[in-house]
Amino acid sequence: MKLYILRHGDAGEAGDPRYKDNERPLTVKGIQRTKQLAHVLREMEITMDAVLTSPLTRAKETAEIIARGMKLPDSLRVSENLAPSGSMEELVHQINTIRPMPKNIMLVGHEPYLSGFISLLCTGGPGLPMVFKKGALCRLDLQVLSCGKCATLDWLLQPRVIGFYPPKRKDAKE
Repeated sequence: MKLYILRHGDAGEAGDPRYKDNERPLTVKGIQRTKQLAHVLREMEITMDAVLTSPLTRAKETAEIIARGMKLPDSLRVSENLAPSGSMEELVHQINTIRPMPKNIMLVGHEPYLSGFISLLCTGGPGLPMVFKKGALCRLDLQVLSCGKCATLDWLLQPRVIGFYPPKRKDAKE
């Protein structure tokens, strides 16, 4: 299984009096970068069997843009286990009960939850030092998902890196 883990895009500032924290929407920059990421993933011919997202607005908006951009609107599911207070054990159980078992799944959520989840799957516990910026995407490779050391980190892309790799034009010569 390939597990793609995406932190939500740039969102409104914490403490903005216009929004409760769980209702902060993506900014224009967050929307643009997320659309760019969806386009790059589509150009790389990466597909998803399922997309699970936190119920918070900024994560849901990120997941919706990815699902639409990759032409996967029916694959989107909301998971309370991806909220900042969610249970990693329950998330593992939830993923393992998806049928048919997905080969490629994307999780969209928040920090520090996501880096803690990556650390758990790659090292068996907390403490893997990593910077997981807004809009960052990583891919883990695993045979069997369990709540412990079960995965290898294939790659981690920070959002600025994605902008350096514009998709190849279909009419461009190699």
